[in-house]
Amino acid sequence: MRPRIALVDYGMGNRRSVQKALEHVGATVVATSDPEMLGTCSGAVIPGVGAFPRAMSALRELALVEALRSLAGQGTPILGICLGMQLLFSSSEEIELTEGLGLLDGPVTRLRTAARLPHIGWNEVRFERPSSLTAGLPEAGCPFYHVHSFVPRPSRSEDIIGTAEYGEGFATIVERGNVAGVQFHPEKSSVHGLRLLANFMDRCTRGADRVGLATPALGRR
Repeated sequence: MRPRIALVDYGMGNRRSVQKALEHVGATVVATSDPEMLGTCSGAVIPGVGAFPRAMSALRELALVEALRSLAGQGTPILGICLGMQLLFSSSEEIELTEGLGLLDGPVTRLRTAARLPHIGWNEVRFERPSSLTAGLPEAGCPFYHVHSFVPRPSRSEDIIGTAEYGEGFATIVERGNVAGVQFHPEKSSVHGLRLLANFMDRCTRGADRVGLATPALGRR
């Protein structure tokens, strides 16, 4: 059965390339900014390219903040990509301190490196613990394509699935229950990226993590 996955369209993201990659691995993709439509899908992907404050403002204007928090609380699988991953966290210091979705604990801060930013290119990702999201990928890790200057700093080490190095070590795959995020672009990461997206699609097909693993909507104020 082909899962129906919502691609959250809030005006900031490489939506078309993500959609094509998901369709390539067998998903039925619905690009939408409608909060009600999100609730009809078996999973949601949050893409993103740009600045954190503008992204959160767009999500609020479209009434998508509470919709995404509700999805997370219901146990619907969610995957954030690049900026979409950062939005899952408590806050970001980019431009100005801005509250995030709060589905994962921790701030987003600038990479602490003397190297040039943004960090652009292929970087080896090491897997810190098993996850269905990385099933079938080389156990020692593999390269993924990154483009970013900021990184999340999870408060809970158990939320970190994969790490990479660029001047410092940073979390590049995170997961708690049904909520996951990747700092890199799987849609630009060849066969390994497609495998990760296929694993997420399988999670949506199974209704993964819906029983007893739903992520609390920590960001509600």
